[in-house]
Amino acid sequence: MNFEQADLLTAIVTPFTADNQIDYASLERLTKHLLTTGSRGFVIGGTTGETPTLSHTEKIELYTRFAQLITDRVPVIAGTGSNNTQATAELTAEVGKIPGVDACLVVAPYYNKPNQRGLKAHFETVSQQAQVPIIIYNIPGRTGITIANDTLVELAQDPNIIGVKQCTSIEDLEYLVEHTPSDFLVYSGEDNQALAAKMIGAQGIISVAAHVYGQQMRHMYDALAVGDVATAGKLQRQLTPKMQALFMFPSPAPIKAVLNAQGYQTGGCRLPMQALNSAEQETLAQSLDLPAQALAQTKLGELEI
Repeated sequence: MNFEQADLLTAIVTPFTADNQIDYASLERLTKHLLTTGSRGFVIGGTTGETPTLSHTEKIELYTRFAQLITDRVPVIAGTGSNNTQATAELTAEVGKIPGVDACLVVAPYYNKPNQRGLKAHFETVSQQAQVPIIIYNIPGRTGITIANDTLVELAQDPNIIGVKQCTSIEDLEYLVEHTPSDFLVYSGEDNQALAAKMIGAQGIISVAAHVYGQQMRHMYDALAVGDVATAGKLQRQLTPKMQALFMFPSPAPIKAVLNAQGYQTGGCRLPMQALNSAEQETLAQSLDLPAQALAQTKLGELEI
Protein backbone atom coordinates (compact mmCIF):
# COMPACT_ATOMS: atom_id res chain seq x y z
CA MET A 1 0.00 0.00 0.00
CA ASN A 2 1.30 3.43 -0.98
CA PHE A 3 1.31 5.93 1.90
CA GLU A 4 2.00 8.91 -0.37
CA GLN A 5 -1.53 10.36 0.00
CA ALA A 6 -1.98 9.18 3.59
CA ASP A 7 -1.60 12.51 5.36
CA LEU A 8 -4.71 12.43 7.57
CA LEU A 9 -5.09 9.12 9.39
CA THR A 10 -7.73 8.52 12.03
CA ALA A 11 -6.90 6.45 15.10
CA ILE A 12 -10.37 4.98 15.12
CA VAL A 13 -12.32 4.13 18.27
CA THR A 14 -13.58 0.62 18.96
CA PRO A 15 -17.37 0.81 19.36
CA PHE A 16 -18.91 -1.39 22.03
CA THR A 17 -22.44 -2.69 22.46
CA ALA A 18 -24.42 -2.36 25.69
CA ASP A 19 -23.03 -5.75 26.78
CA ASN A 20 -19.43 -4.64 26.11
CA GLN A 21 -18.86 -6.54 22.88
CA ILE A 22 -17.34 -5.02 19.74
CA ASP A 23 -20.11 -3.40 17.71
CA TYR A 24 -19.19 -4.09 14.10
CA ALA A 25 -22.29 -2.46 12.64
CA SER A 26 -21.41 0.82 14.35
CA LEU A 27 -17.78 0.44 13.29
CA GLU A 28 -18.83 0.11 9.66
CA ARG A 29 -21.07 3.17 9.80
CA LEU A 30 -18.38 5.25 11.48
CA THR A 31 -15.73 4.13 8.99
CA LYS A 32 -17.88 5.16 6.04
CA HIS A 33 -18.37 8.56 7.66
CA LEU A 34 -14.63 9.02 8.18
CA LEU A 35 -13.81 8.07 4.60
CA THR A 36 -16.27 10.65 3.30
CA THR A 37 -14.97 13.39 5.61
CA GLY A 38 -11.33 13.23 4.63
CA SER A 39 -9.55 10.35 6.35
CA ARG A 40 -6.93 8.78 4.11
CA GLY A 41 -5.96 5.90 6.33
CA PHE A 42 -6.59 4.36 9.74
CA VAL A 43 -4.93 3.08 12.84
CA ILE A 44 -7.11 0.29 14.19
CA GLY A 45 -6.42 -0.97 17.68
CA GLY A 46 -4.40 2.00 18.85
CA THR A 47 -4.71 3.88 22.13
CA THR A 48 -8.02 5.39 21.01
CA GLY A 49 -9.19 1.91 20.10
CA GLU A 50 -8.68 0.72 23.71
CA THR A 51 -6.36 -2.06 22.59
CA PRO A 52 -5.08 -2.94 26.09
CA THR A 53 -8.59 -4.13 26.99
CA LEU A 54 -9.05 -6.26 23.86
CA SER A 55 -8.32 -9.97 24.02
CA HIS A 56 -6.04 -11.64 21.51
CA THR A 57 -9.05 -13.21 19.80
CA GLU A 58 -10.83 -9.86 19.63
CA LYS A 59 -7.80 -8.16 18.09
CA ILE A 60 -7.45 -10.73 15.33
CA GLU A 61 -11.16 -10.60 14.50
CA LEU A 62 -11.26 -6.80 14.68
CA TYR A 63 -8.26 -6.34 12.40
CA THR A 64 -9.49 -8.98 9.95
CA ARG A 65 -12.98 -7.55 9.66
CA PHE A 66 -11.76 -3.96 9.48
CA ALA A 67 -9.32 -4.78 6.67
CA GLN A 68 -12.17 -6.46 4.80
CA LEU A 69 -14.30 -3.36 5.33
CA ILE A 70 -11.60 -1.05 3.93
CA THR A 71 -10.94 -3.29 0.88
CA ASP A 72 -7.55 -1.72 0.12
CA ARG A 73 -8.96 1.79 -0.39
CA VAL A 74 -6.61 3.40 2.14
CA PRO A 75 -3.79 2.15 4.38
CA VAL A 76 -4.69 0.11 7.46
CA ILE A 77 -2.25 0.14 10.38
CA ALA A 78 -2.96 -2.30 13.21
CA GLY A 79 -1.75 -1.90 16.77
CA THR A 80 0.36 -4.82 18.00
CA GLY A 81 2.71 -3.38 20.63
CA SER A 82 3.16 -4.28 24.28
CA ASN A 83 5.94 -4.27 26.88
CA ASN A 84 6.76 -7.94 26.19
CA THR A 85 9.14 -8.14 23.24
CA GLN A 86 8.50 -11.74 22.27
CA ALA A 87 4.73 -11.41 22.64
CA THR A 88 4.84 -8.26 20.52
CA ALA A 89 6.92 -9.98 17.86
CA GLU A 90 4.56 -12.94 17.75
CA LEU A 91 1.40 -10.81 17.53
CA THR A 92 2.97 -8.54 14.93
CA ALA A 93 3.91 -11.54 12.81
CA GLU A 94 0.41 -12.99 13.14
CA VAL A 95 -1.39 -9.74 12.35
CA GLY A 96 0.90 -9.16 9.38
CA LYS A 97 -0.58 -12.22 7.71
CA ILE A 98 -4.07 -10.70 7.69
CA PRO A 99 -4.92 -9.63 4.13
CA GLY A 100 -5.36 -5.87 3.95
CA VAL A 101 -3.24 -4.95 6.96
CA ASP A 102 -0.52 -2.75 5.53
CA ALA A 103 1.61 -2.04 8.62
CA CYS A 104 1.69 -2.60 12.37
CA LEU A 105 1.96 0.14 14.98
CA VAL A 106 4.35 -0.90 17.74
CA VAL A 107 4.38 1.21 20.89
CA ALA A 108 7.48 1.75 23.00
CA PRO A 109 7.55 -0.89 25.76
CA TYR A 110 5.87 0.77 28.72
CA TYR A 111 6.41 0.10 32.46
CA ASN A 112 9.68 -1.83 32.02
CA LYS A 113 11.64 1.38 31.29
CA PRO A 114 14.47 -0.06 29.16
CA ASN A 115 17.43 2.10 28.18
CA GLN A 116 18.00 3.19 24.58
CA ARG A 117 19.96 0.04 23.81
CA GLY A 118 17.05 -2.06 25.05
CA LEU A 119 14.56 -0.01 23.04
CA LYS A 120 16.60 -0.46 19.88
CA ALA A 121 16.85 -4.21 20.44
CA HIS A 122 13.10 -4.41 21.11
CA PHE A 123 12.14 -2.86 17.78
CA GLU A 124 14.82 -4.71 15.85
CA THR A 125 13.56 -8.03 17.24
CA VAL A 126 9.97 -7.22 16.29
CA SER A 127 11.03 -6.05 12.84
CA GLN A 128 12.94 -9.25 12.14
CA GLN A 129 9.82 -11.37 12.62
CA ALA A 130 7.27 -8.97 11.11
CA GLN A 131 5.36 -9.91 7.97
CA VAL A 132 4.53 -6.28 7.12
CA PRO A 133 6.39 -3.03 7.82
CA ILE A 134 6.19 -1.56 11.30
CA ILE A 135 5.67 2.00 12.50
CA ILE A 136 7.10 2.96 15.87
CA TYR A 137 4.82 4.68 18.37
CA ASN A 138 6.69 7.09 20.63
CA ILE A 139 4.32 8.48 23.26
CA PRO A 140 6.23 9.19 26.49
CA GLY A 141 3.18 10.59 28.29
CA ARG A 142 1.59 7.14 28.28
CA THR A 143 4.56 4.79 28.28
CA GLY A 144 6.84 6.50 30.79
CA ILE A 145 9.75 6.04 28.38
CA THR A 146 11.07 8.25 25.58
CA ILE A 147 12.70 6.89 22.46
CA ALA A 148 15.54 9.34 21.81
CA ASN A 149 15.74 11.04 18.43
CA ASP A 150 19.09 9.44 17.67
CA THR A 151 17.68 5.99 18.47
CA LEU A 152 14.81 6.61 16.07
CA VAL A 153 17.25 7.76 13.40
CA GLU A 154 19.20 4.52 13.82
CA LEU A 155 16.03 2.43 13.66
CA ALA A 156 14.92 4.29 10.53
CA GLN A 157 17.78 2.57 8.68
CA ASP A 158 15.96 -0.76 9.09
CA PRO A 159 14.12 -1.31 5.79
CA ASN A 160 11.17 -2.88 7.59
CA ILE A 161 10.70 0.08 9.98
CA ILE A 162 8.98 2.63 7.77
CA GLY A 163 7.84 5.36 10.12
CA VAL A 164 7.09 6.79 13.53
CA LYS A 165 4.05 8.22 15.26
CA GLN A 166 5.70 10.88 17.41
CA CYS A 167 3.93 12.44 20.40
CA THR A 168 6.53 14.92 21.57
CA SER A 169 7.61 18.38 20.37
CA ILE A 170 7.68 20.08 16.99
CA GLU A 171 11.46 20.35 17.44
CA ASP A 172 11.67 16.55 17.64
CA LEU A 173 9.56 16.23 14.49
CA GLU A 174 11.89 18.64 12.71
CA TYR A 175 14.93 16.62 13.75
CA LEU A 176 13.39 13.36 12.58
CA VAL A 177 12.29 14.77 9.23
CA GLU A 178 15.79 16.17 8.69
CA HIS A 179 17.79 13.09 9.73
CA THR A 180 15.76 10.08 8.56
CA PRO A 181 15.53 8.74 4.98
CA SER A 182 13.27 10.73 2.66
CA ASP A 183 10.76 7.88 2.47
CA PHE A 184 10.55 7.44 6.25
CA LEU A 185 7.05 8.36 7.44
CA VAL A 186 7.06 10.90 10.26
CA TYR A 187 3.59 11.44 11.74
CA SER A 188 2.62 13.61 14.64
CA GLY A 189 0.22 12.04 17.10
CA GLU A 190 -0.75 15.42 18.57
CA ASP A 191 -3.77 16.95 16.83
CA ASN A 192 -2.77 20.52 17.63
CA GLN A 193 0.48 19.92 15.69
CA ALA A 194 -1.35 18.83 12.52
CA LEU A 195 -0.58 21.91 10.44
CA ALA A 196 2.89 22.61 11.85
CA ALA A 197 3.93 18.99 11.29
CA LYS A 198 2.91 19.10 7.67
CA MET A 199 4.60 22.44 7.10
CA ILE A 200 7.98 21.25 8.38
CA GLY A 201 7.89 18.20 6.10
CA ALA A 202 6.25 15.46 8.15
CA GLN A 203 3.84 13.09 6.45
CA GLY A 204 0.89 14.37 8.44
CA ILE A 205 -1.18 13.49 11.49
CA ILE A 206 -2.56 10.36 13.14
CA SER A 207 -5.62 11.98 14.61
CA VAL A 208 -8.35 11.59 17.19
CA ALA A 209 -10.07 14.86 16.34
CA ALA A 210 -10.65 13.71 12.75
CA HIS A 211 -13.56 11.63 14.06
CA VAL A 212 -15.57 14.84 14.35
CA TYR A 213 -13.48 17.53 12.62
CA GLY A 214 -12.33 15.54 9.60
CA GLN A 215 -13.83 17.89 7.03
CA GLN A 216 -12.12 20.90 8.54
CA MET A 217 -8.80 19.07 8.80
CA ARG A 218 -9.06 17.84 5.20
CA HIS A 219 -9.81 21.41 4.10
CA MET A 220 -6.80 22.61 6.08
CA TYR A 221 -4.41 20.18 4.41
CA ASP A 222 -5.90 20.79 0.97
CA ALA A 223 -5.52 24.55 1.43
CA LEU A 224 -1.88 24.10 2.43
CA ALA A 225 -1.27 21.92 -0.63
CA VAL A 226 -2.22 24.80 -2.95
CA GLY A 227 -0.24 27.37 -0.98
CA ASP A 228 -3.18 28.94 0.85
CA VAL A 229 -1.35 29.22 4.15
CA ALA A 230 -3.73 31.88 5.48
CA THR A 231 -6.75 29.57 5.24
CA ALA A 232 -4.83 26.60 6.61
CA GLY A 233 -3.57 28.65 9.53
CA LYS A 234 -7.01 30.02 10.33
CA LEU A 235 -8.48 26.51 10.39
CA GLN A 236 -5.77 25.23 12.71
CA ARG A 237 -6.26 28.17 15.07
CA GLN A 238 -9.99 27.50 15.18
CA LEU A 239 -9.51 23.78 15.71
CA THR A 240 -6.76 23.83 18.33
CA PRO A 241 -8.91 24.64 21.40
CA LYS A 242 -11.44 22.02 20.34
CA MET A 243 -8.72 19.45 19.76
CA GLN A 244 -7.36 20.15 23.23
CA ALA A 245 -10.83 19.86 24.74
CA LEU A 246 -11.14 16.32 23.38
CA PHE A 247 -8.33 15.36 25.77
CA MET A 248 -9.54 17.23 28.86
CA PHE A 249 -10.68 13.87 30.26
CA PRO A 250 -9.01 10.48 29.68
CA SER A 251 -9.24 9.52 26.02
CA PRO A 252 -11.20 8.01 24.31
CA ALA A 253 -14.10 8.92 26.63
CA PRO A 254 -14.51 12.49 25.27
CA ILE A 255 -14.47 11.53 21.59
CA LYS A 256 -16.88 8.67 22.26
CA ALA A 257 -19.23 11.07 24.05
CA VAL A 258 -19.31 13.33 20.99
CA LEU A 259 -19.74 10.44 18.56
CA ASN A 260 -22.58 9.01 20.65
CA ALA A 261 -24.29 12.39 20.61
CA GLN A 262 -23.92 12.44 16.83
CA GLY A 263 -25.72 9.09 16.66
CA TYR A 264 -22.79 6.81 15.85
CA GLN A 265 -23.42 4.57 18.87
CA THR A 266 -19.84 3.90 19.82
CA GLY A 267 -20.92 2.95 23.36
CA GLY A 268 -18.93 3.34 26.52
CA CYS A 269 -15.37 2.42 27.46
CA ARG A 270 -13.96 -0.73 28.95
CA LEU A 271 -12.54 -0.54 32.44
CA PRO A 272 -10.34 0.92 33.70
CA MET A 273 -11.56 3.68 31.35
CA GLN A 274 -15.03 5.05 31.99
CA ALA A 275 -17.54 7.04 29.97
CA LEU A 276 -17.98 10.69 30.89
CA ASN A 277 -20.46 11.42 33.67
CA SER A 278 -23.04 14.18 33.31
CA ALA A 279 -20.83 16.89 34.83
CA GLU A 280 -17.94 15.95 32.53
CA GLN A 281 -20.26 15.91 29.51
CA GLU A 282 -21.42 19.42 30.36
CA THR A 283 -17.85 20.69 30.76
CA LEU A 284 -16.79 19.15 27.46
CA ALA A 285 -19.83 20.55 25.66
CA GLN A 286 -19.02 24.05 26.86
CA SER A 287 -15.41 23.69 25.75
CA LEU A 288 -16.62 22.65 22.29
CA ASP A 289 -19.02 25.62 22.16
CA LEU A 290 -22.05 23.32 22.26
CA PRO A 291 -25.24 23.63 24.33
CA ALA A 292 -24.55 22.50 27.90
CA GLN A 293 -26.63 19.32 27.60
CA ALA A 294 -25.64 18.51 24.03
CA LEU A 295 -23.62 15.41 24.97
CA ALA A 296 -26.13 13.93 27.42
CA GLN A 297 -26.56 10.24 26.76
CA THR A 298 -30.34 10.66 26.88
CA LYS A 299 -30.31 13.10 23.98
CA LEU A 300 -28.64 11.15 21.23
CA GLY A 301 -29.18 12.51 17.75
CA GLU A 302 -27.44 14.07 14.79
CA LEU A 303 -25.46 16.64 16.76
CA GLU A 304 -23.95 19.34 14.60
CA ILE A 305 -20.26 20.00 15.26
